[in-house]
Amino acid sequence: MVTEARMRKALEGVMDPELHKSLIELGMVREVRIVDGRVGVTLALTTLACPLKEQIVGDVEKAVGVLEGVREVEVNLTEMTDEEKRRIGIGVPQQEKGTAEDLNEIRRVIAVMSGKGGVGKSLVSGLLAVALRRQGHRVGILDADITGPSIPKMFFPDGARLGTSPLGPVPPQSSGGIKVMSINLLLDQEDMAVIWRGPLVGGAIKQFWGDIVWGTLDYLIVDLPPGTSDASLTVMQSLPLSGVVLVTSPQGLAGMVVRKAARMAQQMQTPMMGLIENMSYFECPDTGKRYEIFGPSHAEETARTIGTPFLGQLPIDPEIAKLCDAGRLEEYSAEAFVSIAKDLSERTPEARLSSFMKT
Repeated sequence: MVTEARMRKALEGVMDPELHKSLIELGMVREVRIVDGRVGVTLALTTLACPLKEQIVGDVEKAVGVLEGVREVEVNLTEMTDEEKRRIGIGVPQQEKGTAEDLNEIRRVIAVMSGKGGVGKSLVSGLLAVALRRQGHRVGILDADITGPSIPKMFFPDGARLGTSPLGPVPPQSSGGIKVMSINLLLDQEDMAVIWRGPLVGGAIKQFWGDIVWGTLDYLIVDLPPGTSDASLTVMQSLPLSGVVLVTSPQGLAGMVVRKAARMAQQMQTPMMGLIENMSYFECPDTGKRYEIFGPSHAEETARTIGTPFLGQLPIDPEIAKLCDAGRLEEYSAEAFVSIAKDLSERTPEARLSSFMKT
């Protein structure tokens, strides 16, 4: 017959793959429940964003599942408190402020995210910034795609460089007054490869936030790279996000992957502000007929599934590609974004900014 003592004994053999100690020794086994052969185990991880959590869960299920009398194993996850982390030797250091952080007043920070590349996150970031700027807001864009930056190409037809001031580095402004920071502003040639591992990428993003003299902004749009790893984790942990806007496209694969991004946002307790579908259709200029080139839209269904508002659709428009290549994105009409930007500006809180605002 299975007992809690036998279960805990079995879990002594399950090791944390990073800390190389038993889950029992680390105090990660928070609760054990046994009902008619159905076993529930609650684990407290050092972080819910742990990239190896699936491995840990699998090891627990395997160790407990072989015990006599166990018919079913359910593993629930939670996160350790800061004090519990300190007890096992995991420091929770205070976030060091950047050299310009106290000089900046950034009221709202919105990240644009998707689990998949090629769905148009940079385009959505750029158009969102343009629409907010046209409403009279002071706007900046932080290009967090360190290895694949594209934002400067959209806004500066003749290129741009990072400026200097007695207070620190100053981001260049587009013709429409949007401030932009990107790794490409620091490279000798725009097509130079940035071959960095995760810690360097995370460090650069933190510097773009804290060491750049942004001044006063109503909105800072953060263009994230694809995926749910280092860069996205750095932004969610280090920047005071008001929320994330998710981007998808009509393909079922894109919808599946954006749900992964939504799960990350939920696990990191970052508000989801809504979902935008890009490349939804092509409208024939001769007839006005719409063609769903990538298949029927699943965006509204996806938005309902992940519990976030559906903000709208963007068409496939050759004019967008033409203007982006010419560095003149701000000339695009962006009609589809007028209502989206208005909706976001009306309900985006000045979230968690008090400690970052100029005193």
